Amino acid sequence: MKAIQLKAPASLDNLTLVDLPDPAAPGPGEITVRLRASSLNYHDYAVVKGMLPTAEDRIPMSDGAGEVTAVGEFVTEFAVGDQVVSTFFPDWLDGTPPEGGFARVPGDGIDGYAVEQVVSPTTSWTKAPKGYTAAQAATLTCAGLTAWRALFVDGDVKPGDRVLVQGTGGVSIFALQFAKAAGATVIATSSSHEKLERLKNLGADHLINYKEVEAWGPKVLELTGGKGVDCVVEIGGAGTLDQSMMATRIGGHVALIGVLTGFAGPVQTAMLMAKNLRVQGLTVGSRQQQLDMIAGIEANGIKPVLDKSFPLANLADAFRHQESGQHFGKIIVDI
Repeated sequence: MKAIQLKAPASLDNLTLVDLPDPAAPGPGEITVRLRASSLNYHDYAVVKGMLPTAEDRIPMSDGAGEVTAVGEFVTEFAVGDQVVSTFFPDWLDGTPPEGGFARVPGDGIDGYAVEQVVSPTTSWTKAPKGYTAAQAATLTCAGLTAWRALFVDGDVKPGDRVLVQGTGGVSIFALQFAKAAGATVIATSSSHEKLERLKNLGADHLINYKEVEAWGPKVLELTGGKGVDCVVEIGGAGTLDQSMMATRIGGHVALIGVLTGFAGPVQTAMLMAKNLRVQGLTVGSRQQQLDMIAGIEANGIKPVLDKSFPLANLADAFRHQESGQHFGKIIVDI
């Protein structure tokens, strides 16, 4: 079977197409999945660029979707032919996040889904939403679930609330779609007028070009009559956190899910205290949260926004496209 391995030293040029033996038959509690698609996340990019250390010859990619081709003994949740999508934390089934960080995350601590076939425990999978293609399902593992948790698990977004999303990556677009489905008002930011227009077509109620309006925190206050938003899906990190806190209502929630502008920086603690804000970091979510998200997707008919697709052999080109910042939505890898 074909796979991509990350050779040392980690770099896009060292993403190597290899032939590997087909996996053995599934054991008790395991299933065999023929992968059909994956999708790119910033976490995957950090691994293949060497920003996050991993084992040599690691098979990258945390997201995977395909069909079940064999089931092991005692498996009752899945049957041959089921369309499935991977879980980001195979051992985090429910409740609070477990210890261990990324030690068991596919494509990081263990081999991921840039490969044609895998055998793994049933907890590594859920069924895909009804009617989804493999490419659509492959967007949910990381980006979709991160947005869902930010809004509805750590947050409590409900009809009439105001939500701020940043940029046009996978998490931000999912957050826009989920928030609109919940009846919220959405303010969206981007540096591109063309991308802002596409966000408007997806339902964004207010648009801000952050290159033209650098102090977009006060602009959000203006758009909300001085009140601020209930929830911010914060993807920038240190470089944008102060503006996000400024844009949030008293007692509001900032979901810190990204570090695109830096891993560390000063925080205006006085504003954090004065506004009684809750700034909460999060890394994706549990298997049960993924099941809840899929139920919400099926109830509302939400479909992900897909950007370009690349064949498995051209995975490095897919990451170069991600580097360019030209994408809108999720970049897909066909397997």
